[in-house]
Amino acid sequence: MDEKKIARINELYHRSKAEGLTEAEKKEQADLRREYIETIRMNLRGQLNNVDVREEDGTVTNLGEKYGSKGH
Repeated sequence: MDEKKIARINELYHRSKAEGLTEAEKKEQADLRREYIETIRMNLRGQLNNVDVREEDGTVTNLGEKYGSKGH
C-alpha cells in the first residue's frame, strides 16, 4: 500500500471526526481500511514464513514450511 492511500485513510478519519462523511466516502474508507489490513497480514505472513526455530535436539525447523501452506 502506498503513502497516498495511507494519507487518504488518515484524511477520511479526521474528516469523519470533524464533519462526517458522505456514503461514498464511508465506502471508500472501508475499502481502503480493508486493503490496508490485508497488506499488513500479507507482510506479517511473509515474515513468519521465514522464522526458523531451533528444536531441543538441535535441528532447525522453518515455520513457513511447517505451517505456512495450510490454506493461507
